[in-house]
Amino acid sequence: MADTREFALRRLHSLLGVIPIGLYLIQHLTVNHFATRGRESFDAAAHFMETLPYRYFLEIFVIFLPIIFHAVFGLYITFQARNNVSRYGYFRNWMFLLQRVTGIITLIFISWHVWETRIQAAFGAKVNFTMMEEILDNPFMIGFYVVGVLSTIFHFSNGLWSFLVTWGIVQSPRSQRIATYVTVGIFFAVSIVGMRAIFAFVNPEWFAFASNLPIL
Repeated sequence: MADTREFALRRLHSLLGVIPIGLYLIQHLTVNHFATRGRESFDAAAHFMETLPYRYFLEIFVIFLPIIFHAVFGLYITFQARNNVSRYGYFRNWMFLLQRVTGIITLIFISWHVWETRIQAAFGAKVNFTMMEEILDNPFMIGFYVVGVLSTIFHFSNGLWSFLVTWGIVQSPRSQRIATYVTVGIFFAVSIVGMRAIFAFVNPEWFAFASNLPIL
């Protein structure tokens, strides 16, 4: 009975990592990417998200509760895991280890990001381009956000591979190898979106200049 319950919890943990958490990650980075078009575009996108119908219901039941369960059970999995990278240097063993490490980094980063944005908004702060610009006004915070965003994207991308295997969507060695290439591609593609968003807040003048360059 205990094994059956843990099996079900692991599958739920895997599912929530993709739906809805993974989808929310893509949506959140997409909104942030509007910063590359200037502060007005980002502020309009952020305002649109703030005025969604049933916003608080969505935040609680589609975002926060799934993230809390995924994080808590993920910590349990992390400390129950037996890593053998030192003995077997296979690619998937390293991905297994990095999944656990980036999970912890992601939890720290998301907790801090929620505190700096969503919690501050509850106390009356306005979530806009200026807020993010002020958060990223020093090299330490830029580095923290770069590491945090890349860790989050890696954790999602590599977790997507685990989801496909766990749910039996890819089973053969060939299909798993193809899934590896696809998820690595997703990691790089989404990372470009995330990094562009960060540095749009850091150097908005450059992005404003670049956006006005003629397309060859």
